[in-house]
Amino acid sequence: MKTGLIWAKQALGMALAAVLLVGMAASQTAPAPYQPKYHGDPARSESEALALGYMRTFLRAQHTYKTKNNDKYASSLSSLVHVGSFTKRMTQTQQGDYTVSFHTRKNGKDGKDGFELTMTPNQIDATHRSFYANEDGVIHADEQGAATEASPKA
Repeated sequence: MKTGLIWAKQALGMALAAVLLVGMAASQTAPAPYQPKYHGDPARSESEALALGYMRTFLRAQHTYKTKNNDKYASSLSSLVHVGSFTKRMTQTQQGDYTVSFHTRKNGKDGKDGFELTMTPNQIDATHRSFYANEDGVIHADEQGAATEASPKA
């Protein structure tokens, strides 16, 4: 009689363990595919959407800054704080899965001062491309390495 009771307890324990394992496996299914935020959204993931949003906000802030400061671009990210939607938090060089790099340059495309902004993911892959933009406002993307002006438009 005791043997039957022991066997029943072991069977129940194994059944509970199996249910837990199935539940854990089901909870680790692949994430849902990226849902575009607007018609024509070039992002391939939430991380890319955030990176591209950062770049668009930066580019708008630079345009506004240039309009208000005698045709000169901001020389640092902190100079853009409170210009348009650019916030103090955006001056941090780590933005989610991406690292921001910004620098000014002489003799930009129009023979005047310019700038370059790059966003490089911690790991480049098909859903984490690198991005590049300069004073012309066009965002370029590359899924093989660091994006440059020669990279395809995003």
